[in-house]
Amino acid sequence: MPSAFQFQCHLVLIFLAASKGETRYLEVRDAGEDDPFLLLSEDLKRELSAGQIYRRSLRCIDMLSIEGQFTFTADQPQLHCATFFIGEPEELITIHYDFGNIDCQGGDFLKVFDGWILKGEKFPSSLDHPLTTSQRYVDFCESEDVQRSIRSSQNVAMIFFRIQQAGNGFTVTVKKSSNLFPCNVISQTPSGRFTMVIPHQHRNCSFSIIYPVVIKISDLILGHLNGLFLKKPSAGCAGVGDFVELLGGAGLDPSKMFPLADLCHSFHGSAQMKIGCDNTVLRMVSSGKHVNRVTFEYHQLDLQETETRKENSIEEFCFPSI
Repeated sequence: MPSAFQFQCHLVLIFLAASKGETRYLEVRDAGEDDPFLLLSEDLKRELSAGQIYRRSLRCIDMLSIEGQFTFTADQPQLHCATFFIGEPEELITIHYDFGNIDCQGGDFLKVFDGWILKGEKFPSSLDHPLTTSQRYVDFCESEDVQRSIRSSQNVAMIFFRIQQAGNGFTVTVKKSSNLFPCNVISQTPSGRFTMVIPHQHRNCSFSIIYPVVIKISDLILGHLNGLFLKKPSAGCAGVGDFVELLGGAGLDPSKMFPLADLCHSFHGSAQMKIGCDNTVLRMVSSGKHVNRVTFEYHQLDLQETETRKENSIEEFCFPSI
């Protein structure tokens, strides 16, 4: 049985089903012309390569991973709506408010959130984001002078809105830009390979994979000498200052997840771990004194792999939910 978290993610991660046969999430088959699988069509690719802007209507609950202009028009009172935007790991997202017909005085609203928030849980967590929680919200209803363009701090952002009068709505334009040093990332796919680099910055970076996965770390450089800050296994890496931790859980916020493993020292080779949680996070903690780098690859964990016991795997966490 899918967990509650998986069911919630079905509503906002509908595009993930594009990897048909590789995902446990339900597919949405009744979207018609607004189906997010249009992202994969050759006709759409040709249109975009020709410089044409992509346009379509928004649904009350929607997911977008493409640039374009998007319009929501209420056909009935819509009280709890959200659109989730996601880019590639090395992309930032800019949301520009073009125009709208919103009754702000009557209780309508249109807000942008820098990151994702679902059931009260945030990504990135408050511990890992450069802005305070209040600074991560921009309300287009606050005043006419409010900034009309908001750029995300990572590859995900969202808008949430309430439109109470049928016929009212708004239009936004979404663009993407390059991020030379991606920090907090939500993966679009259940498999991939990524290198995270934190160059002399005092910050924490999380890479979130909303699947049970096999994750293999092939290269870890923490900037200090091997073994210099090694702690006893029971002590973990908390006193080191620069380390990588693996987290698992059933929610979105890394700060509320289970710590599964700590890596305190550099190595070249392979460390493979199986994590059967609904959400797996690799999180790098950096003191800013070094250039830290970690390279890893991952793929979705299947039932057969959960039954195969191997060394150097984390098998005691989360597996009953699969």
